[in-house]
Amino acid sequence: MLELANVTHVYPNGVRALDDVSLSIPKGMFGLLGPNGAGKSTLMRTVATLQTPTSGSIRFGEIDVLENPEELRKQLGYLPQDFGVYPRVSAYDMLDHMAVLKGVSSASDRKDTVETLLNQVNLWNVRKKAIAGFSGGMRQRFGIAQALIGNPNLIIVDEPTAGLDPEERNRFLNLLAEIGENVVVILSTHIVEDVADLCPRMAVLIDGKISLQGAPKDLIEKARGTVWAKAIERSELEAMRQSHEVISTRLFAGQTIVHVLAESAPGAGFEPVDGGLEDVYFSTLATARRTTTDIAA
Repeated sequence: MLELANVTHVYPNGVRALDDVSLSIPKGMFGLLGPNGAGKSTLMRTVATLQTPTSGSIRFGEIDVLENPEELRKQLGYLPQDFGVYPRVSAYDMLDHMAVLKGVSSASDRKDTVETLLNQVNLWNVRKKAIAGFSGGMRQRFGIAQALIGNPNLIIVDEPTAGLDPEERNRFLNLLAEIGENVVVILSTHIVEDVADLCPRMAVLIDGKISLQGAPKDLIEKARGTVWAKAIERSELEAMRQSHEVISTRLFAGQTIVHVLAESAPGAGFEPVDGGLEDVYFSTLATARRTTTDIAA
């Protein structure tokens, strides 16, 4: 279990990237959703011991992460948003080098580790190829391979599917799901489908604060009856925004489909939406932004 209690991080320029974040994250896949700039990467770097929060506490099992960061690093696998490697080195040699850095000193142990991981992430056939020639999905799978060195109990992946084509994305998510059966895996992303497909628990981070957390199916059920849809002409959209709380729009068959947030039917032509996690997410964003606007006013 990973426990975060009242974690706050204020940068020297005064920006409050994290604001009193408290989370309990059990074994399995945990989704952290939020728009760009919400503080997700700051939170992931903080948990990964790459920066120390201004205040708060973090525990992983018996480990006090802030007091003993080296102990956590022994159990940590981390795939950051910007994953850099030596591009001209082969996948096999690079993974072998990283295994040395992670403390796998025996040559035979490293051989077993590297070969097992390359097979697990489906890169064995390109093990001698320079990483510079890898596709985006192959690079991400290599990133997961390096994160799995040493059989970590906590794995953090930050925006892992951004830029991947649908086939690579599915392959990558299936790999994460398989890994997440036995360890804590935190999936930080702004892609709602990734969380909906994989994570039995999740949280939404907006402006450094946890705005929502729970099981996706429970959150979807709780939102039922609060989201309404209507097809309108594109020219009507601005007036609709003025009169209703529009949380999302999309084009369909030449018309604009608007989803609005309302406790009861907002008017003629609106139909209740049997929504999914995307509507929950957009509703949460809309509520948080409305609250911020009200406070500012």
